[in-house]
Amino acid sequence: MSIYSGTIKKMQSALYENVSYSLPVGEEKVDMNSLIGKELSLEYLNEIFCIGCGRRTKKSFAQGYCYPCLLNSPETDKCILHPEMCQAHEGISRDMEWSKTRCLQDHFVYLSDTTGLKVGVTRATQVPTRWIDQGATRAIIIARAPNRFIAGTIEVFLKTHFADKTNWRNMLTNKQQTVPDLLKEKKRASGIMPEEFREYLIDDAKITSVNFPVREYPEKVTTLTFDKTPLINGVLKGIKGQYLIFDGGRVLNVRRHNGYKIRLQFL
Repeated sequence: MSIYSGTIKKMQSALYENVSYSLPVGEEKVDMNSLIGKELSLEYLNEIFCIGCGRRTKKSFAQGYCYPCLLNSPETDKCILHPEMCQAHEGISRDMEWSKTRCLQDHFVYLSDTTGLKVGVTRATQVPTRWIDQGATRAIIIARAPNRFIAGTIEVFLKTHFADKTNWRNMLTNKQQTVPDLLKEKKRASGIMPEEFREYLIDDAKITSVNFPVREYPEKVTTLTFDKTPLINGVLKGIKGQYLIFDGGRVLNVRRHNGYKIRLQFL
């Protein structure tokens, strides 16, 4: 019996033939791919620690932060969810030194297939991690912008023509409505781009493909949370995005539980 205890953070990933996942548990990193097909036990130990400042908190906000960090941390600022609201290029930030290494860096505007076409933005250094985390099976870059604000502004324009949300249930059941032609859709996006954004377009036909380690997709899914189900037992059927997929269609969003203290056991 192997036992790991400690606070967890979102799974780390690397793109090979299949995505390789490891789960940080305290000071350890657990190879999750090797556990697919095995029975696991995950027990919530009734403690949550902020992933920003490390203090104990009764409730987690914004996927892992305490309330003070929610209000003050640059990692929970409005531009994290809405890049077009970033003001770092104007010298306005909760922490300018932080923003220099995150917001004031090259960002990609991309199209991805998460069982449906969507447009998104990510920092250049977060490729392909961002696509893996959202459960995308393919992605293509449309534009490269010098900061988060410009990338977000381009995304806002494209959102009038493309979806910007992932249907996470379809993603976890692998129910593909239509298979988008990413090259064709990139050309469409480039063709409608306003003149002010054309200098950021990338003439590159490269499509990144992502294969997830899933042995069996469920017909339908039931969401698990440690707050309602403090002890989760079951056979791990696969991993997609930041979700662990268990037998019976039960799924756990690991990133949702950043900072939760758990005990992980398996044979």
